[in-house]
Amino acid sequence: MSALIVDKEKCNSCGICVETCPTAIIEIASGDSFPRWVNDAPERCIACGHCVAVCPLAAIAIDTMKPEDCAPLMKDALPTPEQAELFLRSRRSIRVYKDELVPRDKIEKLIDIARYAASGQNGQPLHWLVIQDPKEVNRLAGMVVDWMRGAIEAKPQMAKAFRFDTIVTAWEGGEDRVMYGAPHAIVCHAPTNSPMAQLDAPIGLTYLELAAHALGLGACWAGWFQLGAMMHPPMQEALRLPEGHRSYGAMMIGHPKFKYARIPLKRTPPVIWR
Repeated sequence: MSALIVDKEKCNSCGICVETCPTAIIEIASGDSFPRWVNDAPERCIACGHCVAVCPLAAIAIDTMKPEDCAPLMKDALPTPEQAELFLRSRRSIRVYKDELVPRDKIEKLIDIARYAASGQNGQPLHWLVIQDPKEVNRLAGMVVDWMRGAIEAKPQMAKAFRFDTIVTAWEGGEDRVMYGAPHAIVCHAPTNSPMAQLDAPIGLTYLELAAHALGLGACWAGWFQLGAMMHPPMQEALRLPEGHRSYGAMMIGHPKFKYARIPLKRTPPVIWR
């Protein structure tokens, strides 16, 4: 439960906080010149901080978030539309890595940025597991291959559709097509009873991947790893996630071995306008 705090010496009753509140719990009532909460606001407030962040006079706070605790938005430091477009288009899924570890503080920076991703009702349910040891990443990749071997026998149609045989054959020949030799893996997990985690996790992982691109690191969605985490009990045990949690996605992380010189083409998407 939060409380709305209004600095009446700063507030000019512009009403911006009222208009931007996503749960419509702030009002400026007739005869009252200052913003206030509606009656059931404490139960409905999701502590998103919109009111705190949008107030141009820093006159609004909640008891868990004050304007002075929030980083100022430096508009001059933001990329131009052209720079943002180039950055997003230049992102690549990296599958060839240097034999070099990523410093822990850089991985911490990725997760720190990813926490600003949108989440349903500002629930922020995501937890992170960082597998730092390349040997452990490789061991888990081997467990995925073990699961694929079993699936080839037990679920031949699925195995054929996903070409598990090629991944197993490559592994047996010394080539890792599960984690591609990435030195680190980051697993996004959350409580299974979180209603929005299945949607929140891809958003958080996308933030993390783009943050990696910004820091000059390589990242790639670890889809086979995630399948193993979902369907292979021995791997679920090996991850040792908190009780009641499950993996909602995983990412390879490392230093890219090569730099890309141009942006490849993509299909023009079909669009329906109404």
